Amino acid sequence: MALGFLKSFVQKFSSRPVDWDELEEALIRADLGVPMTLKILDTLRVRGSSVTGETAAAVAREEILQVLPAVLPPLRPLPSKPKAILVVGVNGTGKTTSSAKLAHWFKSHRHTCLLVAADTFRAAAIEQLDSWGQRLGIDVVKSQYQGDSAALCYDAWTSAHKKNVEFLICDTAGRLHTKNHLMQELSKVARTLAKHDEEAPHEKWLVVDATTGSNALVQAKEFHQAIGLTGLIMTKLDGSGRGGVAVAIQNELGIPTRFVGTGEKPGDFAPFQRETFVSRIL
Repeated sequence: MALGFLKSFVQKFSSRPVDWDELEEALIRADLGVPMTLKILDTLRVRGSSVTGETAAAVAREEILQVLPAVLPPLRPLPSKPKAILVVGVNGTGKTTSSAKLAHWFKSHRHTCLLVAADTFRAAAIEQLDSWGQRLGIDVVKSQYQGDSAALCYDAWTSAHKKNVEFLICDTAGRLHTKNHLMQELSKVARTLAKHDEEAPHEKWLVVDATTGSNALVQAKEFHQAIGLTGLIMTKLDGSGRGGVAVAIQNELGIPTRFVGTGEKPGDFAPFQRETFVSRIL
């Protein structure tokens, strides 16, 4: 079956050799990234001049599956301390909603968790996460508007440790990856958590919008350089046939997608599975 971003291409070249320039353009437009695009094209060119649209789609699928990890490490709690997860990203990607959905996912799998409203720069974000917490029956640690987010995360870890909470989810402020001082501030939050545990934050996940396209790769590079990302949460996958940038980020940076959001409800959130993901963008 053809990949979604190749469907029209496959139809056009279903019974005749492909136009290589058109194929390259289609792959680039799918946000797979230049290295991944060239990899697919190189594999196809070995097959000679008789490559059809169906062949191109099948090879693209095969190459994408090879890049995406078949199995991801399980999210297990630590033996005697909270596992801290830092949720980061630019404005508008759905960080606060994703943090709440992640907490709901942990709770539905019989884990305890604590949410931290560490986006103290946007008063609405504190209210939004608090509203989610009340709705889901999950405690939220918060401070006043424009408070010190690093100090808040530090205190929240202390509280979580005392209460034997397994997962601490810190919803940080949206920040432009091009603003150096804001990225330094995010690094401060990470360093502050490390005062409790040198390995904290144990997970640092970037929330990316599936409709953003190739700019998400730029975001990932900057956040990765600042704090060392360990995973992605991809949102709004239901509103776009795209999502190829997850492949580009995995291929170029080695950062796996851990969860995907596919709707507004708490349950519209699930661990990433490569077969399901590829099928979704078919």
